[in-house]
Amino acid sequence: MGSCKNCNSTNLIVDSVTGNLECFSCGVVQDFNNFEMQTFNADGPVGTNVRLGSSGSRYHYSYRESKIYSAQNTVSDILLRLDLEQRSDEVNNMIKLVTEDEYGAGNWFNVLVGACVYVVMRKANKVLPLTSVCDSVSCDIYELGRMVSRVVDHLDLKLPDFDIVGLFDRVFKEWVTGRSNIGKDLSGRMVKQGIFLLQCMIKWYVTTGRRPVPVVVAVMVFVCELNEVEISMDDLAGQLNVAVVTCKVRYKELLKRLVDVARANLPWGDDVNLKNIMKNAPLVIQYMEVKSMCDPGKETISVEDIDADLDCLVNDCLDREDESLVVQDSGRNESQGSSDWEVEDLERLKVSPECLSAIYSKYMEEYSKMKTLMKRGDNTKIGSSEKYDFFVDTTEYWSGDSELSKKLFLDKILEKDVGLNAMPPSFVNGCLKTQKIKEKIKAATIRIEKIRQPLLAAKRSKESDDRLPTVKSRKRKKIDIDWEDFIIETLLLHDVKEEEIEKGYYNTLLDLHVFQAI
Repeated sequence: MGSCKNCNSTNLIVDSVTGNLECFSCGVVQDFNNFEMQTFNADGPVGTNVRLGSSGSRYHYSYRESKIYSAQNTVSDILLRLDLEQRSDEVNNMIKLVTEDEYGAGNWFNVLVGACVYVVMRKANKVLPLTSVCDSVSCDIYELGRMVSRVVDHLDLKLPDFDIVGLFDRVFKEWVTGRSNIGKDLSGRMVKQGIFLLQCMIKWYVTTGRRPVPVVVAVMVFVCELNEVEISMDDLAGQLNVAVVTCKVRYKELLKRLVDVARANLPWGDDVNLKNIMKNAPLVIQYMEVKSMCDPGKETISVEDIDADLDCLVNDCLDREDESLVVQDSGRNESQGSSDWEVEDLERLKVSPECLSAIYSKYMEEYSKMKTLMKRGDNTKIGSSEKYDFFVDTTEYWSGDSELSKKLFLDKILEKDVGLNAMPPSFVNGCLKTQKIKEKIKAATIRIEKIRQPLLAAKRSKESDDRLPTVKSRKRKKIDIDWEDFIIETLLLHDVKEEEIEKGYYNTLLDLHVFQAI
């Protein structure tokens, strides 16, 4: 057995736990002498396994316990970054259900924690953008989105709809807190305008299938420009971790929708475009707000129905005028009045400034009555004795009385009329793309016929040219042919149906009909 290296005593004993030799007299552990060679075969290690080490006295941790301890620290760290420590129990319970109480280690576990945090917040109807979670767990939005889908499918959950209005309110409040030049009245007005425009974009399907954060950025920038508040789209997009290019696209789509409203409803709408829409935006928004407050079940007032009663106005004016100040029109005696006055008749009259002032005052009274009726929501058709024209007050274009300035459910938003019923942009773009492919198919068919049947193609071309007016020109027609035209020609030569080509899946059609046939 040997002797103790400290006291040279031969009274040595073997520890039953560690298997090491210890001196019974002084208690000194002797040199390690119980090592056993580990051997391996095809089935794994053979022999005595080495015992895991211990951390501190009387505490022995296994691999599983160490892994769980490290994972819980990771969860706490991510929740601390997101300022959601109060949600730790809910997130830990969800992670236990997903991993079957095993937790995990590695980069994938960070993504899982971020996905569970997002799902917990969505279940509680709290706003938390995916981009904010991505920044905390150091992953891209696509990886996090796939993990969220896997968690939802695994737990068989049904998440509520994303609250884009709540997101706008949260982002606006966070942005306003650092601004001292925005008063309480102005901030409240901007919030209502932003909610109004956001719900209009929902009605116009601009938010359908799109990420909500770029839409919020676009509306915030527009509202700030409308109220002459300085803001940078680049800074706001960087703060919310979204691409600036996407925000600019959503901003342009918002401007296009406002241009469509102006062209469809305003008298000068044909002159409104993307360049001058900001100057016309107050009037467009006022029209949309008044239109949304109208009852769709009642008959609305049109311009033709609310023309002013010129007969009454001119007769009142003529009663005040001296006969020497009014020139008699040919075939009509204005002093006696007439029941079929028109606007063009006023151009043939020479009226004194006093009479014009009286007409103007009369019109202003009727405009004020009309504005009061429309604010009450009384938009029923007015009789011929009470005809008014639409009055626009350019000084105060926003009242904030519309229900669209408050958060509404989707069915209520779709019921509102804001002067434009638009189709989803993706659907419109798909229709335009299909029409473009149809034109390319038609042109490719003509080129193929010119080669296969040149005489018949020349005859058809001549007949079509005879129908058109002759124009002398020495310039040749320039035909632009790109790679898409060559692919369409190839597919047509392989007898692919035009209906299949119109869908635009060229690679799939080439694999099925061209490359497999070689």
